[in-house]
Amino acid sequence: MRLKALLFDVDGTLSDTEQQGHLPAYNAAFSEIGLSWHWSPELYRKELLLLPGGRERIRHYLIKHKPRVDAFVDELHKDQMHWVNLVHEAKSRWFRRRLEEGKVTLRPGVARLIALARAEGLRLAVVTNASERSLQPFLHYALGPELLEQFDFIVSGEQVARKKPSPDLYLRAVELLGLKPEECLAIEDSGMGLCAAAAAGVRTLITANQDTLEHDFAAAQAVVSDLGEPDAPWQVLKGDQVLNGYQFATPQVLQNLVDAA
Repeated sequence: MRLKALLFDVDGTLSDTEQQGHLPAYNAAFSEIGLSWHWSPELYRKELLLLPGGRERIRHYLIKHKPRVDAFVDELHKDQMHWVNLVHEAKSRWFRRRLEEGKVTLRPGVARLIALARAEGLRLAVVTNASERSLQPFLHYALGPELLEQFDFIVSGEQVARKKPSPDLYLRAVELLGLKPEECLAIEDSGMGLCAAAAAGVRTLITANQDTLEHDFAAAQAVVSDLGEPDAPWQVLKGDQVLNGYQFATPQVLQNLVDAA
């Protein structure tokens, strides 16, 4: 089956947004608001990233850990979700600031593969749990206009009823592209994203990171450290037989991965 499209996750895949952007932004927002909360990298990686979005993480932390809310008790009792939204809006402002300051960068091989894939006629889509509103600053500042215009579609969380790990986002992307699931390859970084793609019938290449190395990637076609560069080869964590001898991702290497599935 000829590979016709690449479907890219965003957070942790296009960029290490979680550690470079989101986690510092949460903690800065908490401080700005006057909360004594502080999310450690371990708590964020092992617990909060298992949830599908920022508001869900804030609400989960509030309910499970019962942290001090000091002067906000009355507001929480009146309308918990409104208060959660206010905290999330503050976090989004801090995340945008980090993007504007250039503190969130693309992972190795991302820009090169996007350009190569488009040059060879592959279709491209972003598939993310993030809302379009929260996604736009990343697309503008980190991905940039030149790479952004290479994508056919941006499929974001509010376009479907259920986010990842449900297959809805991937099914929507395949539908918009007018392709079959087996003609697409998802590039993901997490077990949640892998579950979503696999449930939609889309094969998956995992580019693991420090937050997801311990996830279950049994259903992936291959697992690598990143997409690699000619002068900085990837580390193959799963799929040695298919990727043996290759040092970085190209459309032909990814076609070989699909053929071997």
